Amino acid sequence: MIQRIMSLGILRRGSVPGSYIPKIGGCYFGTQAASSLQDACESSNYSPMDHENPDVDWNNLGFGLMQTDYMYMMKCGKDEEFKQGQMSRYGSIELSPSAGVLNYGQGLFEGTKAYRREDGGVFLFRPQENALRMQNGAQRLCMPSPSVHQFVDAVKQTALANSRWIPPPGKGSLYVRPLLIGSGPILGLAPASEYTFLVYASPVGNYFKEGTAPLNLYVEEEFHRATRGGAGGVKSISNYAPVLKAISRARDRGFSDVLYLDSVNKRNIEEVSSCNIFILKGNVLSTPAINGTILEGVTRKSIMDIASDLGYQVEERCIPIEELIDADEVFCTGTAVGVAPVGSITYKGNRIEYRMNTQFVSQKLSSRLIGILRGVIEDKRGWVVQID
Repeated sequence: MIQRIMSLGILRRGSVPGSYIPKIGGCYFGTQAASSLQDACESSNYSPMDHENPDVDWNNLGFGLMQTDYMYMMKCGKDEEFKQGQMSRYGSIELSPSAGVLNYGQGLFEGTKAYRREDGGVFLFRPQENALRMQNGAQRLCMPSPSVHQFVDAVKQTALANSRWIPPPGKGSLYVRPLLIGSGPILGLAPASEYTFLVYASPVGNYFKEGTAPLNLYVEEEFHRATRGGAGGVKSISNYAPVLKAISRARDRGFSDVLYLDSVNKRNIEEVSSCNIFILKGNVLSTPAINGTILEGVTRKSIMDIASDLGYQVEERCIPIEELIDADEVFCTGTAVGVAPVGSITYKGNRIEYRMNTQFVSQKLSSRLIGILRGVIEDKRGWVVQID
């Protein structure tokens, strides 16, 4: 039994010098989230290891699952609203073999990140956008969804409960994965009877094995990521398994990822498997328009705003594949990948290469975004959410 400590004044250093986390019932959390996490901490199976620095090589952190300490969960029925959830130890969950998510793919996921600044502060980047996107996806898949407040609060609690796993500044981030699934049993094709909202986290580094090196993309002509009238514009779990074969085939040939064309004309570029794409020609920065087959990325929206602030003309439009030949620069954006320059694109056996230098625009945009994240550049739009 862990002795309950009511005072929030008992502090210890976090895993990064200069960071302090209050102690509650043997667990350490930020003061703003302490009250909502206190009961969960005391009722869960607390381990003395929870307040020790994890044995992680922060200098060689890839993008793979690393089990952390806690996860968040709440449930509701088909015609109900989500109520207060709770934290619990990270672990397996129980599902009926006839759960809607297992039989009919009724599920959504999101991805956001928690970062640590030099002063030890922990913060999120535009989590409200992820909440709104999940609500949009839930409507498309006939599911109830958490409110924006519930979503953001759950992400905050999960990040703080696993704060010892947030990498030091500049070494990576804590990737936070919210899930919304049809967990209730169903046999006939229909919405599930119960829904589960779950949030877990894992420390991550660079998404691509190339690290920060330019990507080599392959234009896929046989398989399509999404079709008009489908669910390509929401973050449905069913959008991702179908691209695995294309990705595997491309990586076996030495490519980083796959660039998909529209399924109607097979001529316009849409997006890469896990991220959006931009092309630059002169002072014009273009990205495929949101038309129901392309996911509206949070990083995509942010880079468009930053580019406009820096004087670039930003366009959302149909982009024929031929425009890649004359582009000055191509890059990808996403929560997982950040801002990743493209070094080459291969289409119909022809390789288009792009010159890389320290002055390329993607680097300028990335530096601006990172500056806002780290607090070096003023956050005029209120994108950064402090959580401790």
